[in-house]
Amino acid sequence: MPSKKSARLAALTVAAVCSAASAVALTSPAHADSVRIHDIQGATRISPYAGQKVGDVAGIVTATRTYGSSRGFWMQDPNPDDNPATSEGVFVFTSSTPKVAVGDSVTVTGTVSEYVPGGASTGNQSLTEITKPTVTTVSTGNAVPAPTVIDAKSVPDEYTPAGDASANNSINGLTLDPSKYALDYYESLEGMNVQVADARVVTATDPYSELWVTVKPHEHRTRRGGTLYGSYESQNTGRLQIQSLGATADFPVANVGDTLTGTTTGPMDFNQYGGYTLVASQLGTLKSGGLERETTKKQSRGELAVATYNVENLDPSDTTFAAHAAAIVNNLQSPDIVSLEEIQDNDGATDDGTVAADVTVNKLIDAIVAAGGPKYDWRSITPTNDTDGGEPGGNIRQVFLFNPERVSFTDRAGGDATTAVGVTKVHGKARLTASPGRIDPTNTAWNASRKPLVGEFVFRGQTVFVIANHLNSKGGDQGLTSQYQPVVRSSETQRHAQATLVNAFVKSILDVQKNADVIALGDMNDFEFSDTTKIMEGDGELWSAIKSLPKSERYTYDYQGNQQVLDQILISPSIRRGCDFEYDSVHVNSEFHDQISDHDPQVLRFRP
Repeated sequence: MPSKKSARLAALTVAAVCSAASAVALTSPAHADSVRIHDIQGATRISPYAGQKVGDVAGIVTATRTYGSSRGFWMQDPNPDDNPATSEGVFVFTSSTPKVAVGDSVTVTGTVSEYVPGGASTGNQSLTEITKPTVTTVSTGNAVPAPTVIDAKSVPDEYTPAGDASANNSINGLTLDPSKYALDYYESLEGMNVQVADARVVTATDPYSELWVTVKPHEHRTRRGGTLYGSYESQNTGRLQIQSLGATADFPVANVGDTLTGTTTGPMDFNQYGGYTLVASQLGTLKSGGLERETTKKQSRGELAVATYNVENLDPSDTTFAAHAAAIVNNLQSPDIVSLEEIQDNDGATDDGTVAADVTVNKLIDAIVAAGGPKYDWRSITPTNDTDGGEPGGNIRQVFLFNPERVSFTDRAGGDATTAVGVTKVHGKARLTASPGRIDPTNTAWNASRKPLVGEFVFRGQTVFVIANHLNSKGGDQGLTSQYQPVVRSSETQRHAQATLVNAFVKSILDVQKNADVIALGDMNDFEFSDTTKIMEGDGELWSAIKSLPKSERYTYDYQGNQQVLDQILISPSIRRGCDFEYDSVHVNSEFHDQISDHDPQVLRFRP
């Protein structure tokens, strides 16, 4: 998944600027006078007045947005109808600083628009707005309509209805059922003043002053206070994003497990990055949950410790080398082999043809020594320029670090960016034709994506084959709040093809040597219950060892309030069969606001 977020900030600005210009008019323009807000919102996601001009729409201003390019105000009808499906609030897009204040009673004449954050190609739901407004202030100092309380009792357990098959599975035209479906419930509050109380944080504050809370304290709670995403069928309906209408400098800096005590109040918005969002005009007080970073157990003399760690676009200009080194030495206890993902070339994102990464890797190795760790050696294969995806110019790749005092690497010439590694039989044992090597690197499954790095290691006389992976990201998949239900996960097509190739390569090793120790690890960009993992596991050639953990421990990443698995270590039957292994998802990053990577590293300890 994308990890450097400067592009997102630009996208937010562009999306806001285009709010009026890119609004989607879904009906031909017409004129309607003296409608109420609930008439405009209607009982479906699309306003019955979309594309039409409306006059003298009355409401009380509940909040104003005076910063950025998406400026305007929310207003709410203080006299609601008796239909729970129709929202009483709406956003008025003014494009410039609004000339109204909270508590003003206003009438608005303008055009009803359905704005799709991020554009229609995202599959996002639309936000009903009044654009090109003429605003008249009737009176000032009025009481703001009391916020609707969102809590465990009000939010349904079922996430979404199935979309209309005749409309490409869109839910836009379906009548809202806020008592049955969580997405319908949140939609029925679009633009209204809402409130949560004593809400637990389930995704830490990000660089854009956003966090996620849950209003359902017991919903799939993890041991450390998060909310587990354990299947496609069982969505976490209590998740809600929190932003602030005020200065971001005052936004709470929270970790998972902290609590926003008291009440957090503001209008219900919908945005590109997370869907339904409470834009807080009043924030609760942050109470720390005391979460601390985990430390795994040190491997014994006879145990081989193998780890995977996505270091998030690490390049020589970064300031995180010492922190990564401390995590490897102290929290991971200096594993014997570390598969690193997202190692960038020597000049990072500068796209000048540089592909070597020795400066990046050696800077990390030196930092590990300075932190009290071993002097790691390393192996990798330099990619062809701009062919492996990731940040343009960065040429990310997987790298093996290994402690030569504990484990040796079997070097065998022939591996390069475009040559496929194979498996031969020597004295009854499997052997790689090249070490390090790449799995079928010219196969179209790896287009604009990282090719698996394969290496042959020896520990205490035993050969261990290690395959470092960084599969195709989830970029382009529809979000969970998409208007299309079930959502389309288009990225799976390429990832499934990649998993098929990795499994076939493992099978080629096991066909030669049934009891070979094989480990396939890395950022798989997919869940332990996904079809990607099932394909890679095959007919028992591999097994995802994170499934040996209790369910509440099965996560390596935290996305929009869902703690989930993206990083995995899969093991061959010879490792699994003896049950003489330990697995640890070491939570040092994903739950913390000051993370140095968005992924948690994983460690496997076993006796070959």
